[in-house]
Amino acid sequence: MSNVVSLRSRRQILEAAAAMASLPAAALIGASNAFAAYPDRLIKFLVPQPAAGPTDIIGRIFSAELGEALKASTVVENKTGAGGNVPIGGFARAEADGYNLMVVSSVLVVNPAIFVSVPYDPINDFVPIAELGVAPNCIVADAKLGVSSMAELLAMARKEPGKLNYTSPGLGSNPYLAGEILKIIEKINIVHIPNVGGGPALQATLGGSAQILSGSIAPALPYIQSGQLKPIVILGKKRWPTLPDVPTWNELGYQGQSFETFQCLVAPAKTPADIVRRLETASLEILVRPAVKDKLLKAGFEVTATDGATLKKRIAAEVPMWKDIVAKAGIKPR
Repeated sequence: MSNVVSLRSRRQILEAAAAMASLPAAALIGASNAFAAYPDRLIKFLVPQPAAGPTDIIGRIFSAELGEALKASTVVENKTGAGGNVPIGGFARAEADGYNLMVVSSVLVVNPAIFVSVPYDPINDFVPIAELGVAPNCIVADAKLGVSSMAELLAMARKEPGKLNYTSPGLGSNPYLAGEILKIIEKINIVHIPNVGGGPALQATLGGSAQILSGSIAPALPYIQSGQLKPIVILGKKRWPTLPDVPTWNELGYQGQSFETFQCLVAPAKTPADIVRRLETASLEILVRPAVKDKLLKAGFEVTATDGATLKKRIAAEVPMWKDIVAKAGIKPR
């Protein structure tokens, strides 16, 4: 009797296995996902820049929206070091479980051109989730300097070589490259004062320790509008909506590469594909909401809302592009 039961049980197991094998893969994945608890704990967002800079601004706005969409608690952690290399390199080795995410700017693709070596592979160490938006960079001057146009700035620089200085978010940043390339094109001597992020660079200019700022338009906007900073040029491809009288880099005759900073969401490589898809879907749904787009525009960002595959192509294209730009400008990697 026990042998009959045993044979019947084995036959039922085999029949059940055969039935499962006949199901479409999508159905099996769906069954598995039905029991997934993600997210069931705190999601950490690394921002590899100091607080109050452009990446921090968009990181805090976006992480709050994503947390609400996923019904999860979120926290933003600011870490700095070596132009972002140290925290980005550390994030590449973080646990790939969907609870470690990074909001990072163009430093991800510019740093390999500026530094002899970086502790991460921008293409293979991360899985792109979504591009959030772009923020054009700008060159602004302390209002007390008394210049309000590129012609006036160049005239002052030529009259007193080496007396003027400018600050930027630091070596490896897109605005730093813009400042150095301007110096090369115009053959002017303006001293660069590096900082450790967009926020500190802005504060250095507002505090008087720097005269000119090359940085993202996002944190500078309130001070441009209050009159503390005078906008000289927009380094993006088009004029900024709330600064319609400020010319672009190309309009002033500087043809070629525009200097805008993209902001994106990535996870460590090997993060489960189903979690990545969920994060990508939620991110794109959030970014197309009119209220979110308006909030980011007021903060100085133009929403792009591109998917992970498109972001991956941008990263792969810009790594060699910036290396070529740096080489042609004669800037030696550090």
